[in-house]
Amino acid sequence: MITPLRFEEMYRDEWAELETLLDRVSGRDVDESFMQSPVSGARVATLYRRACEHLALARARSYPTYMVDRLERMTAQAHQLIYQRREFGFARVRDLLAVDFPCAVRTHASYVAVATATFVLPTIIIGVLVYWRPELILSVVSADKVSSFEEMYSPAAHSIGRVRTATTDWMMFGLYIRNNIGVAFQCFAGGLFAGIGSLFFLAYNGAFAGALAGYLTERGLSGTFYSFIVTHSAFELTAIVLSGAAGLRIGNALLAPGRLTRVQALVQATRDSAILLYGVTAMLLVAAGIEAFWSSAGWLPPVVKYCVAAVCWMAVFGYFAFQGAHAR
Repeated sequence: MITPLRFEEMYRDEWAELETLLDRVSGRDVDESFMQSPVSGARVATLYRRACEHLALARARSYPTYMVDRLERMTAQAHQLIYQRREFGFARVRDLLAVDFPCAVRTHASYVAVATATFVLPTIIIGVLVYWRPELILSVVSADKVSSFEEMYSPAAHSIGRVRTATTDWMMFGLYIRNNIGVAFQCFAGGLFAGIGSLFFLAYNGAFAGALAGYLTERGLSGTFYSFIVTHSAFELTAIVLSGAAGLRIGNALLAPGRLTRVQALVQATRDSAILLYGVTAMLLVAAGIEAFWSSAGWLPPVVKYCVAAVCWMAVFGYFAFQGAHAR
C-alpha cells in the first residue's frame, strides 16, 4: 500500500493548484503572477473531483489527520464554489449524470463487486434448483402468487406482466416505481445494520428473481418472461445492486470508522453514497418507464425486444466503464 508520504508527494501539486485557484476566486491575496490569467472553471471542477477521490482514499487508509483535514477543507470550499448557484439546476443534473455518478460507481468498485456477487449467486443457484424442483417455488411465494405469475406471463395475456388490479400501463408505471424504489431503499437502508441488512436484501431479491425465472422456464413460459424482463432489467437490476453497494459503504463505515468516530464515519459515508442514490433513482425511473410501456407490449416481436435489450445492456456497461473518465 502507498505510504502517506508517497501519497502526498504524488498529489501535492494538484492540491496546491486547487488551493491557489480557490484563493483567487474567493479574492484572497495570492502571488500576483497567478493573477494574469483567468480561472478555468473546468479545471477547478476537475481538480475538485480528483481531490474528492483523494479524500476518500485518505480516509479509507487512515492517513494522518492533517492530510485528511486539508483535503476536507479544500473539497468543501470547492463544492460551495461550484454548486452554490446551480445546486438544483439543469447543469448540476447534467454533471451528476455525465460525470459524478459513473465516477462514483468506479470509486466504489469493491462494494459494487460484493453487491453484484451477493445478488447474482443466489439468482443462479435458486433458479437452477427451482427449475429441477418446481415445487420449491412455494418456499419463496404463496400458491396464489404462483398462479398470478403464470397468468401475467401467459402468451395469451393482452399486456405482459400486468397485475389484475392495474388496468392501464400508467397504473403499472406507478406500481413499478413504488416497488423498485422500495426494494432499492431496503438494500441501502439495510447498511445501517453493519451492512448485514444490505447483504440480506440483495440475496433475498436475487433468490426471488431466480426462483421466478426457474419456475416459469420449467413451465414453458420462458418466451414471454425473458422477453419481458430483458430490456428494463439493464437499469432495474443494476440500480438495485448499486443501492446495495451504497448500503455496504454505510456498513463498512460503522464497522471500520478508522480515525473518525462512528458518527463522523457514518455522516461521511452517507455523503459519499448520496451520488449513487441520485443516480439509482434516475435509473429506476427509466426502468419503470420501459417496463410499463415497452416490456409489457405483447404486440412487439421478441427479437425486437432482445435487440433493444442488447443495446441497453451495452450502454449501461459502457456508461459505468468509460463515462466521465476524461474529466478525472
